[in-house]
Amino acid sequence: MNLTELHRSFTENFGRAPELIVRAPGRVNLLGEHVDYNAGPVLPVAIDRAVYIAAAPNTDGCTRLHALDLSQQVDLRPERLDARLDAAGNPLPGWACYPAGVAWVLQQEEFSTPGVFAAYTSDVPIGSGLSSSAAVEVGFAALWQALGGWSLERLALAQLCQRAENQYVGVSCGLMDQFASACGVEDHALYFDTRSLEWEPAPIPPGIALVIADSGVRRSLTHSGYNERRAACWQAVRELQAYLPGVTSLRDVAATELAAYSPYLSEIPRKRAEHVVKEIARVGSTLSALQRGDRQALGALMYAGHNSLRNLYEVSTPELDTLVELTRHLPGCIGARLTGAGFGGCTINLVELDHAQDFIIGLRDGYQQVTGRQSQVYLCHASQGVHFL
Repeated sequence: MNLTELHRSFTENFGRAPELIVRAPGRVNLLGEHVDYNAGPVLPVAIDRAVYIAAAPNTDGCTRLHALDLSQQVDLRPERLDARLDAAGNPLPGWACYPAGVAWVLQQEEFSTPGVFAAYTSDVPIGSGLSSSAAVEVGFAALWQALGGWSLERLALAQLCQRAENQYVGVSCGLMDQFASACGVEDHALYFDTRSLEWEPAPIPPGIALVIADSGVRRSLTHSGYNERRAACWQAVRELQAYLPGVTSLRDVAATELAAYSPYLSEIPRKRAEHVVKEIARVGSTLSALQRGDRQALGALMYAGHNSLRNLYEVSTPELDTLVELTRHLPGCIGARLTGAGFGGCTINLVELDHAQDFIIGLRDGYQQVTGRQSQVYLCHASQGVHFL
């Protein structure tokens, strides 16, 4: 990220130098896909691709946003947020709803959101499944916390950002994305229990690289099957309650119980529930594998997770499947799977660091030969959560 360019653009747009620069990372999920809204545990990693916000106070109470990557600007006033209008009374563009939603939630909770000049840019590919939206939300929440002079733990800040995306943007996301961006730990994955909200860092074994491969297929969560999948999970819970009255989410269902009662479930809810219940078990196994540095187990669990997302949750695409299948024949690959909600986006690959560059070249070339598409492939590492530079 060229911070000099961000600084220059801020100065050109607002006629003054920024006083703060916030970095909020994107995230990749090692395992635990589509279980966070089912009260299950997840294993995200904050990565060294992030949203960067340059900012300075604006004493007239207006928040002026400049999105460098879109070359667009919008002004926000507190009294217009409920109606999702900008300061001039025009409907907010979609990109502005993320910071506006954060301001709206913070105001509901009576946290100060002073006016601010803010220019921001990102090297998290939009629509790739690496949570660029959550990074924007967390970055602006941390910015208003600093300017407003109030205190809140990072996990609570992430929860407010989740509310912004659920209630203001209109995406029924779980808490994982905002949590990872807020609470990331360098060189570690994060084992996060979305029910108890307890979490612990899980060390990524030394000598393992995170390689992210972008399929080039874009999706919008608000126009995808994400909300349909979530509804199917709740339908499965309701149908299971006829046999298991104590069940409140799929987290409560053991694999043996699901096997016993799955013949009585509707077909689609049954498939979605089978993925979730088994994926929750895989997360626990992956945590153990990380703690003991068991590369073979990590790889097997990742490939199994992808197969489940493809066959049971049905959120993969031919391009994602191709990226995963190619890795089985590339030297140094430990495991691979799609990451994020699916319907496009990226795969996450664990690769022996000594083989990482050859792996990247082989995956990129193989993908182009099979699909005719180009894939951007990134070598990443686990990074710190939101902070000020």
